[in-house]
Order: sequence, then C-alpha cells, then structure tokens
Amino acid sequence: MRRLVHIATVPDSLVFLRGQAAYMRSRGIETTVITSPGPALDAFAASEGVEAFAVPMQRAITPRADAVALARLVRLLRRIRPDLVHSHTPKGGLLGTTAAFLARVPSRIYHMRGLRFAASPAGPQRQLLTAAERTSCTLATQVLCVSHSLRDVALSERLCAPAKIRAIGSGSGQGVDATGRFNPDAQPRELRAQVRAEHGVPENARVLGFVGRIVRDKGVAELVAAWRRLRLAHPDLHLLVVGPFEPEDPIDPADRALLAADERVHLVGFRRDTERFYAAMDLVALPTYREGFPNVPLEAAAMRLPVVATKIPGCVDAVADGRTGTLVPARDASALHDAIERYLDDLSLARAHAEAGRARVLAEFRREAIWEGIAGVYAAEVGRTRTSG
Repeated sequence: MRRLVHIATVPDSLVFLRGQAAYMRSRGIETTVITSPGPALDAFAASEGVEAFAVPMQRAITPRADAVALARLVRLLRRIRPDLVHSHTPKGGLLGTTAAFLARVPSRIYHMRGLRFAASPAGPQRQLLTAAERTSCTLATQVLCVSHSLRDVALSERLCAPAKIRAIGSGSGQGVDATGRFNPDAQPRELRAQVRAEHGVPENARVLGFVGRIVRDKGVAELVAAWRRLRLAHPDLHLLVVGPFEPEDPIDPADRALLAADERVHLVGFRRDTERFYAAMDLVALPTYREGFPNVPLEAAAMRLPVVATKIPGCVDAVADGRTGTLVPARDASALHDAIERYLDDLSLARAHAEAGRARVLAEFRREAIWEGIAGVYAAEVGRTRTSG
C-alpha cells in the first residue's frame, strides 16, 4: 500500500478531496491529510476514514509563522515517510512542496488551483506571489492544473516547464457529482418551493442566483450594478445570494448596504448544501475576476441552470460560451446585465443552454473521471521513482 499525504493551508480546502480517499484506497493508496486545525479537518477525517494532522498555517505571507509551519511539516513528513505528497492552493503548495523536498519525499505534486497574482497590479506583491508559484513548480516533480486555460497562463508567465505541467481531462479539480448530489431529477418535487418559502422568495418569482464568497474578486460590484437595472425592468425578479461576506477583499460598504436593505435580495450566508439553493434558482451569475476552475458553473449546469460568467481563465473551460451559458468581459456591468436579461427575455434559450450544460457535465466532468486521471498521475510518479531509484 502506497502512502499519500495531501497538504492544504486551511481545512475548508478539503472539499476538493471528498470521495477520493476511498477511490484511492481501492487503487492501493492510503491517504493522510495535513491542514491547519479546525472542525472541518476533524469532520473530513471522520467522514473519509483518513488519518489527519493539524499544522497551523497562514494564508497570508507571514515569514516567521511560515518558517515555523515549514519546520513542523518537515518533521511530520519525515515521521510519516510518504511515497507521494500532493499540495494544494498557493500557500499550501509552497509550504508543501518545500517541506516534501526537504524531507526527501520522492514524488511531489503541486495542484495549481488558481494564481493569486493574476488580479494583482505590477509591483512587489505580484513579484513575490509569482516567485512563490515558480518555487512550488520548481520543487514539484509534477504540476497539475485545474484547467487548460490556467496551464496556458502558467506557461506564459514561465512558472513551469511545459513537460511538467498538465490538466486532467477537460479540467476541474474534483469534477461534479451530477448523478447524485447535483442531480435535479433526484431532488424532491417540493424542494424548490420549500427553499423559496424558507427565505421569503415568492413561489412564482424568477430567481437570479449567486454562489460564492462576497468579495471584490468575485465581481460583486458588477453584480450589484447590474441588479440595480434588472430589478426595475423585472418586478418579479429576486436575487438569491449564497455565500459569506469576508473581511479580506471586502466589497464597497454602499454595495453591502444595498444588498442588505433590498427586500428582493436574499442573503443566506455560507452554506454547504448549495444543491438546495440551485433548486430554487432560474439562472446563475458569476462575474468573477480571477479563477483557476470555478466549481459554481459546473454545479449550476449539473442542476440544469444557464450560467453567465466572465471570459477569464478557468471560466472559459467551465462554460461553453453560447452553448451552456454566456461569457462576458470581466468588470463590465453593462455586459453582465445584457447577458442576464437575454435569458430572462428568452426562456427557450435559457432552457436550451440549461439542458446542454447538464449534458456536458455528465459527458466531461464526472468525479470518477477526474479521480482516475489523478490516480494515473500517482501511478506514473511511483513508476518514475522506482525507475530512477
């Protein structure tokens, strides 16, 4: 049995790994996870049946705390002696690949899920973030990208050698459970009306949905600007927002006040059971500025909803423009408004894109296909170390 260690900065990132442990165990790989401490780490270990260790790590750049975390990771990896270390997220990738290199772990995989510097202006911070990504790629023996467009950006920024970096299948880090959790045909018939009633949405209203962190990077300013116009033209339209306000990268206070005060805006906060809320929506908007591969468009498509997103790396892989949804320029509230209104005015188009979206998810983004691809990478890495050893 081979020993695999996943390293991520925060335990919430373990959502990317749900279901993988049992699959990998069937392939002869036993999984251990390391993240910062938190209830989500304990819950994941219990639900997935894996060994878990807590090492405090900061998402921000904190040299002293980072040095302490790195030393702890190195000691822990020397004790575990894994065959493979698979590191996730920018900070987890840097600490994980560095610790694995220092602990002489033969196979070191960095999973590039997004590039924080992509939305940063030129300057010292961007240079520092770029250097961190380049270090993770250099110390890794294999780099996985969640999307082909993200790989293109990584190559254009010269972060990694082309032969070392790849995306699995059509992309995404985990795929979507479109036959189970995100299957609209398996939902109770009364769920749509029930969720609407719970949150004060009229049963006969049309609902625009947003799922994600309520921060600037997610394009909330453009969403609010588009909403101001949409609510006037469509009196039956409501906005259902699923996600938390976050202190890092906060939205404009005036936009937050508008969302909180509007009786046709429904803020439900952070929820893990997002499939219930998709069931209450008619279409989904994600006007984000920066992504690796966003899960929301795939989940929405699996739930048979058309999607409006931005024409940026990651989103261009998740949404087939003009077939499963509509892509608009980032930071363009007018284009966002027009794309949403087109679906509101043309129900046949909305239905066609919704059906095509679900069909595409089933064909290209099954979880098992992603897991199989990752298991293939593990097998190749183990084979490489055997040969070189």
